[in-house]
Amino acid sequence: MSLFQLTLRNVLHRRFLSLLTVCAVAITVAFVVLLVLSRQSVEQGAKKGYGPFDLVIGAAGSETQLVLNTFYHIGAPTGNIPLAVLDAARRDPSVDAAYAMTTGDNYKGFPIVGLDSSYFFTRYGDSKLQAGMMYAHTGETIVGAYVARSLGLKVGDTFSGAHGLVQGEHHEAAASEAEEESGHAAEGAEGAEGAGHDEEHAHKSFRYTVAGILPDLHTPDDRAVFTTVDYAWAVHELAPEEREITAVLVKPASLLGAHDLKQSFDGSNGVQAAYTSKAVSDVLNAVDQGSRLIGLITAICVLLAGITILLSLIAAVSERTKDVGILRLLGKSRAYVWLTLTTEGLLVTATGLIAGLLAGHAGAYLLKDMLFSQAGIQIDPYRWTAEHWLIAGGALILGLLSSLGPAFRMYRMHPLALFKS
Repeated sequence: MSLFQLTLRNVLHRRFLSLLTVCAVAITVAFVVLLVLSRQSVEQGAKKGYGPFDLVIGAAGSETQLVLNTFYHIGAPTGNIPLAVLDAARRDPSVDAAYAMTTGDNYKGFPIVGLDSSYFFTRYGDSKLQAGMMYAHTGETIVGAYVARSLGLKVGDTFSGAHGLVQGEHHEAAASEAEEESGHAAEGAEGAEGAGHDEEHAHKSFRYTVAGILPDLHTPDDRAVFTTVDYAWAVHELAPEEREITAVLVKPASLLGAHDLKQSFDGSNGVQAAYTSKAVSDVLNAVDQGSRLIGLITAICVLLAGITILLSLIAAVSERTKDVGILRLLGKSRAYVWLTLTTEGLLVTATGLIAGLLAGHAGAYLLKDMLFSQAGIQIDPYRWTAEHWLIAGGALILGLLSSLGPAFRMYRMHPLALFKS
C-alpha cells in the first residue's frame, strides 16, 4: 500500500473528525478570499467611479456626501446651486469640460439623473450604446445596463418617476409629515395634503421614454437612469428664474487648474468645490479601519483552524499508536511514520483549501449584485490574484505546522513502546 493510499484510508476511517477539520479550514479560507475580493473590488471600483472629473461643485455641506451622490448615486444631494455656477465654470479657462447635473427623483429605486449627453463621450469615449440612441429631447432617457436587466426595460418603454432617491421615500415622508401636523388646524393639514397630491400627480403625469440602453460600463452609472438636465424643471414646471442644478462635474485642464477652480468656487454663496479623489480617499480610509477589525477576526479564525487540525491529528495519534507500532516492526522507517501523519494533515488542509477557494468565489458571485445595487461597486467572482497564492501557501504551511507536533511525538517513540502502549 502506497503512502497516499494509507493516508487516505486513515482520513476516511475518521470521517466525522476529518470532515470537521476540512470545514474549519474551508470556512477560514472562504472568509479570507471573500475579504480579499471585496477589498480589491471596493478599491478599484472607487477609483474608477469618477473618471476624469477631478472636481465637483455643489451646495455647501459634506464633501464626501457631495461626491458619493454625484458619482456613485449614493445618499442624498447636499442641496441645489444656482444655474449661473455652471456658466461661471465653463467660462473659466482652466476648465476642460463642465457638465450640470440634476437629481432627486427615482424610478423603482434607481436614481433619475439629469446630465448633458456629452458627459458620456467625455468619460467613456466612443463606446456604443447596447441598443437605441442617445437622448436628445426632454423626457427621453437612456438606462444603465444593470437597470435594464433588473427591470426588463427595452427601447421604447415608457414610465413615470417618483420624488425622492428611494422608491416610496416620498410616501413615507408624506406620512411622517401628516403625523407631525396632526395637531394643527384642519385647513392647514388639508392644504399640505393637497400640495403633496399635486406633486405626486406631477411626477405621475410626466412620462419618460427609453431612447437607449447603455453598455456594461462596470461603474455606478450602470445602475442609474439618465435624461436631460431640464427634466426636473419640466416635472415641476419651474420658471427660468427658479431653475437650479444639483452639481457641476468638472474636468480641469490641469492639476493647477483644479486648485485654482477650488479656490474660486469654494465657500462662495453657499457653494463648495470638492476634490473628488480626496473624498474617495477619505471613504477608503474609513473602509480600511473596518478592514482592520475584520482582519483581527480573520486571524482568530486562522488560529482556530490550526487548533482544529492539531486536535484532529493528536486524536489520530492516540487511535493509531498500535498501527504505527506494527508498521515500525514490519520495517517501516521513522521517516515513513512521520510522513503518514504530516501527509494526513496536509491532505485534510488541501481539501479544505480547495473547498474554501470555491466557496469564497461562490460567495462573491452571490454577493456581487447586492453590493453593486447598494454602492455601484461590483465584486469580480472570477478574479484570481497573487494573493490567492499567498492564501494557498499560508493554509498549507498552517497544516504542516499543526502536523509537526503529533508527527514528531510518533517519530521519537521506539516501535516496541508504540506496540505496548
